[in-house]
Amino acid sequence: MKKLFDYYCKGLEVIIVVALVLMVLLIFSNVVLRYAFNSGIALSEEISRWLFVWITFLGAIVALHERRHLGSDFLVGKLPPGGKKVCLCVGYLLMLFVCWLLFSGALEQTTINWDVTAPTSGAPVAIFYASGIVFSISAGLFIAFDLFNLLTGKLADQELVIIRESEDQL
Repeated sequence: MKKLFDYYCKGLEVIIVVALVLMVLLIFSNVVLRYAFNSGIALSEEISRWLFVWITFLGAIVALHERRHLGSDFLVGKLPPGGKKVCLCVGYLLMLFVCWLLFSGALEQTTINWDVTAPTSGAPVAIFYASGIVFSISAGLFIAFDLFNLLTGKLADQELVIIRESEDQL
């Protein structure tokens, strides 16, 4: 299952790169057109905004999978392995609850806005809110898998603290 998650995240990274390149090209060409030719691409602002939201959510999925989010282990780092397991289990359960809340809210917004069209592109606004659905499902699967590994004892003691200090990122 871990290999499947790794391939999924590699695919997401490719999508992020393509979206980022497209976003930069749209914004750059719009700036050049506005300053050089006193015109512009009306679609570029809307599409760039949507791409930025999608990049953010897809990047958060990859960061969650690679455990790249910053945090502090001030309290949990001092606990014995049993305490770390309990805290990690509670943390995973809370994260699954938040994923459920995000999923239900994003699904509701997506269905409400399916017939609403964006002012410039005419595309359904639901595409914007669907990023929350993709994130919550993906994050929920990753967290559920990690919770399963925790409950079955497949996590080593050094994996019980899932955050990284800012110094560890370098």
